[in-house]
Amino acid sequence: MTTSPTTRTALVTGATRGIGREVARQLSAAHFTVFVTGRDANLLAAVRRELGCDGLATDLTSPEAPVQLFAAARAALGRVDVLINNAGFNRAKTPLTGVTAEELDASYAVNLRAPMLLAREALRDMAPRRSGHIVNVISSVVHARLENYSVYTAMKHALHGFAGCLIKEARLVGVKVTGVYPGGVNTSFRANPRPDYLRPESAARMIVECVTAPADVVVHELTFRPMVETNF
Repeated sequence: MTTSPTTRTALVTGATRGIGREVARQLSAAHFTVFVTGRDANLLAAVRRELGCDGLATDLTSPEAPVQLFAAARAALGRVDVLINNAGFNRAKTPLTGVTAEELDASYAVNLRAPMLLAREALRDMAPRRSGHIVNVISSVVHARLENYSVYTAMKHALHGFAGCLIKEARLVGVKVTGVYPGGVNTSFRANPRPDYLRPESAARMIVECVTAPADVVVHELTFRPMVETNF
C-alpha cells in the first residue's frame, strides 16, 4: 500500500472486536490509513474487507510476534504515525487461590509484554521523525480494588507504570503518549451483556479524540466511565 505523505497512518491491535474494531473504523473514517491485527483470522479478514485496509493475524503471546507485527505494519504503511495498543484479555474472574502460573504467563504476554515491545518498536521508528503518537489502552481497574481480578489488575498496573515512564522518554523526541483508562464497556470481552455500560463506539470516540487533538495538545491520561459505574 502506498501512503501519501499527508495521510496519517495507524496500527491498531485487538482490532477484530469491541473497542479496537471501532477505533479502526473511526480512524479510517477520519482518513487515516490503518493496519489492523487480531488473533482470529476470519474476523480480521472481515474487518479488512469492510475498511479496505491491510492487516495481519497475530498471536501476541509469542515473544517474537510484536516485533514481526510492527515490521509488517511499517512495510505496508511506509511509516507508523499512530500505535493503538488495544489488545488485551481477562480470561476469568479468578480468586488468587485458583490462579495458575500458566494464567499469569499468558496475561503477562498479551497485557504487558506485547504493548511494551510494540511501543519500543514504535518509538524507535518515530523518534528520528520527531513525531508520532502511542496510545496504551489500559483500564480504569487500576483506580479500583476488585476481588478476583488480581492477575488482570496487576498487569494493567504494570502497564500504567510503564506508560508513565514512556510519556517522559517519548516527550524528549517529540512523540506523544496517551494512557486511556476506560470503565465498563459492553463488549464480548464480558461473559454477559451489559447494555448499561459504554458502547464500544463511545469508548473508541474518546480514544480517537486524543489522537486527533490539535498538534499542540497531548492528552497524557484519560479516564472515562459509564454513568452507572460506582467502583471508584
